[in-house]
Amino acid sequence: MRISVFGLGYVGCVSAACIAKAGHSVIGVDTNEEKVAMIYGGKSPIVEPGLEELLGQVVAAGRLTATSSSVEAVGKTDMALVCVGTPSADNGQLNVETLRNVCREIGRAINNVSGRPYTVIVRSTCLPGTIENVVLPALKEGAGGKFSSTVRIGINPEFIREGSALKDFNNPPLILAGCDDVNVENSLRNLYKGITAPFVRTDIKTAEMAKYVSNAFHALKICFANEIGDMCNVFGADAQKVMAIFRMDRKLNVSDAYLRPGFAFGGSCLPKDVRALLHAASRADVSIPVLSSVLPSNELQIWNALEKILKIRKRRVGIVGLSFKPGTDDLRESPMVTLVEMLIGKGCDVRILDRNVSVAKLIGTNRRYIEEVIPHISSLMCDGVDALLEHAEVLVIGNDGEEAAQVLAEISNEQHIVDLTRGAIKRITREPEQVYRYEHDKTGT
Repeated sequence: MRISVFGLGYVGCVSAACIAKAGHSVIGVDTNEEKVAMIYGGKSPIVEPGLEELLGQVVAAGRLTATSSSVEAVGKTDMALVCVGTPSADNGQLNVETLRNVCREIGRAINNVSGRPYTVIVRSTCLPGTIENVVLPALKEGAGGKFSSTVRIGINPEFIREGSALKDFNNPPLILAGCDDVNVENSLRNLYKGITAPFVRTDIKTAEMAKYVSNAFHALKICFANEIGDMCNVFGADAQKVMAIFRMDRKLNVSDAYLRPGFAFGGSCLPKDVRALLHAASRADVSIPVLSSVLPSNELQIWNALEKILKIRKRRVGIVGLSFKPGTDDLRESPMVTLVEMLIGKGCDVRILDRNVSVAKLIGTNRRYIEEVIPHISSLMCDGVDALLEHAEVLVIGNDGEEAAQVLAEISNEQHIVDLTRGAIKRITREPEQVYRYEHDKTGT
């Protein structure tokens, strides 16, 4: 393939060198003549282990050159990778001016390629909607109203770290292709065909957001680990050993567990244990702002749910799921119990369906909890789906499970749905291809 890489900063240099090493013909593009000259000389404009040696090899082999001319680069290639920076403005807003300017230049240059297909792929980190509201308009503006229908657009976020960039490029956790055009997908598959990693095609906005989710979580993990380190000092525990043990749990701690959007958490463990840590930190005069925000954030989810339900302005509400999570009868600190009590307090006529929660079956702590703490709720329980549907004008899906699936299958057009699982129950019965296309490479790894 013939590739132009716009922006010879960190991502651009690494991408250009690695793509050229894979056998593609690459032209680096930058307005900084000094960077262009360094690439021409096989020198790296950035510090990254192994990069200068690799640049020297691919330049000497004739697979990588550089220019400051967008027209020259686009004219000699079939795909542009846009790798320019998207820094923060003083107020935190994403600064996309460089991205806009580069896309405008590419749009002008595309007018000179005689209508042949051309693909523009954004590698820069950009918020959802940037391709639609910045990149595409800039390309059209640059083309001066002569924007070709053969221009294809997509986003291919990078997952590389400074200090291990070459290794990360060639061994990524996945290859993410955000596009609406199968031709863009095929081009990216061809570009990365030598790399063993899952190839994931999704829509553009999802791909734009995915990179931000990754970086936000990395930042959160660092702050979390540091606050745990501060708490370990309070208790006299070894912070490094504690976190090493934490990381050993690949089933719950370092895994996909708990990382699915849904409703608030509850139960007998998480709320009380977070409160215990906060109390200990307060007594020791240790500030742990990340952990301190957990319970307020969790409570906000319940208030948001209440607001969604009340906005419908219907009085009869049916609740599917009362326990703190599906597959259990545990009501202790269940956010659904809190939500039901809030709805009752607002004058709603509530009925509840949860076969796991039945006063006749419950024993011990759960039975005492209902009888002593929420005795009024037991009278609101329904025997089955039909009874709930007959009552409810608004149906609130609190837990994803068999009952939720039955309710969703039998609702009428007049009934409103508030799905606190954020569609999890729908995804259970939907074919994976309808959610996203996910494939391993041909090696099957």
